[in-house]
Amino acid sequence: MDISGKTVLVTGANGGLGRHFVEQALDRGAARAYATARRPQAWAEARVVPLALDVTDDASVAAAASTASDVDIVINNAGVGGTSSLLDATVDDVERVFATNVFGALRVAKAFAPVLSSRGGGALVDVHSVLSWLAIAGGYSASKAALWSITNSLRVELAPQGTLVVGAHLGYTDTPMIADVEVEKNDPADIVSAIWDAVAAGEDEVLADQVSRDVRSALSAPVRALYPQLAAH
Repeated sequence: MDISGKTVLVTGANGGLGRHFVEQALDRGAARAYATARRPQAWAEARVVPLALDVTDDASVAAAASTASDVDIVINNAGVGGTSSLLDATVDDVERVFATNVFGALRVAKAFAPVLSSRGGGALVDVHSVLSWLAIAGGYSASKAALWSITNSLRVELAPQGTLVVGAHLGYTDTPMIADVEVEKNDPADIVSAIWDAVAAGEDEVLADQVSRDVRSALSAPVRALYPQLAAH
């Protein structure tokens, strides 16, 4: 899919991967980018349109879809972190994570599907995680696994209208969400570049780093191969 001349909307655009999605879309020739967030920031670039969008609120999403009726590509990037243990977290804590990471992304997809159809199909990109396949982060992993499943369903449901649905998986990446986690991290610019490359190539899925590729290839192995800690029990 040629990004040049297209209009892009990015959720969670204030920081982390979001700013890179906006900036790189413009670098690749996008005509306009809606940079959305609950409290959108000002941008110096004239082609960027700050737009208020709370993905957990039906009215906010509907208003954004009405305003941004010229969108060709939607990047479902907004997300929140979660507790590391399902047993230690309250159900309310887990529901809070799902509200943004799962139902928020679905709400955006449903609202913008008719917009994309009116524009000839376009593309929807859902930002997942390697933790979609590896349950080591409690509610967060569960939410990303649910989003992965939803993305697969949306891919089938949106295919008749010509919408490309891209699922993007990545490992630890240097964003504010994991600023306090002391691990080797990807450069977010590299991750976003790989995702835009996948959109341009019309790919259904992008494994944006080696960790994602390794875990994806291991999914057919026995469960204990993915969770060696079970060997002690």
